[in-house]
Amino acid sequence: MTTTAPPPVMQRQSAYQIWGQKQNIPIVTGFYIADVNDIEVKPWDLMGVPGAIVDLEGCGGTNSAYALEIPAGQSTTPIKHMIEILCYVTKGRGATTVWLSDEEKHSFEWQQGSVFSVPLNARYQHFNGSGTEPARLFVVTTAPTVMNLFHNEEFVFNNPFVFKDRMTNPKHFSGDGNLYTGHTGRVRVWETNFIPDVVNFQVYDWKERGAGGGSVMFELAHNTMCAHVSQFPIGTYKKAHRHGPGAHVVILGGDGFSMLWPRGKPEERVKVDWNPGSVVVPPTQWFHQHFNTGNSRARYLALRWGSARYGGMALGANENEAADVSESEGGAQIEYENEDRTIHEIFEGDLAKHGAPCNMKQFVSWCTGPG
Repeated sequence: MTTTAPPPVMQRQSAYQIWGQKQNIPIVTGFYIADVNDIEVKPWDLMGVPGAIVDLEGCGGTNSAYALEIPAGQSTTPIKHMIEILCYVTKGRGATTVWLSDEEKHSFEWQQGSVFSVPLNARYQHFNGSGTEPARLFVVTTAPTVMNLFHNEEFVFNNPFVFKDRMTNPKHFSGDGNLYTGHTGRVRVWETNFIPDVVNFQVYDWKERGAGGGSVMFELAHNTMCAHVSQFPIGTYKKAHRHGPGAHVVILGGDGFSMLWPRGKPEERVKVDWNPGSVVVPPTQWFHQHFNTGNSRARYLALRWGSARYGGMALGANENEAADVSESEGGAQIEYENEDRTIHEIFEGDLAKHGAPCNMKQFVSWCTGPG
């Protein structure tokens, strides 16, 4: 009889988690960040500049993020990978060069408030355009899904395959794009690789989401991840909804809070206060609702799954479809008339602290604000 040694005890860590620990940089967890520019960063050999991994609870192991700081006058190491990235510039200015070969280089300049993506497995390099101030990027990536699926760094970071179909329009690196109506007919979609100023990008009415707000969807670099911007007026809030994991909500403007709770467990509500630079990632299928208690419009950027073009990677309720459909009709949204009145009372209480009126009378009959 042949005997063998018992197998070693398996580590209950994913390939992505193991890779992250090997980077020897800070790893931020939780589901909320007060200010992305305050994230501690340390030298990151892979990128050639300081960075930190941001692996928040609401990602559900599907995507994650990292913060990158490019010192004054410096640049990142040229790199390519089989990982999609969505980049938001949180501070500074600079430029990025993208290429499939030396004959096909594309460069564009960015500033605070810019959003861009690099096509899959294209080589790229970021440059800080200031000689005195650092630049910071907040980057959402598909690294957990890709690395857990293939668990091979050579495949991920040194793959020779060229995705020529993702470099279809050079003008998309200049801020140009194509505007079209989403397949639901209720939202507008802007397709590009680079958005110079997402803070002031035009939004369009989306009355189904409530509060007199507007939104615009972004498709970037033929990714399975995508983004959108939403804004809503002073003294208002949006309807609660839920969806799958990985929506990194970055506050672009305004002051307020978000309320989050597990489906069917409103008694476990969590209140998160925010201002520009805050990031919150709602846990999978948790209801969440955004409230504007400041003295200006509130606007946020969501970097997430749910591409309108490649909807098969929605990983839960697709925000383009179910987020504006009532639960009573099979969707993922709670209409104002069905919400817990306690939520509205909390909102009015916060407004009172700021000496501001509630402007929800036209949407919520029990509002005490002006008609």
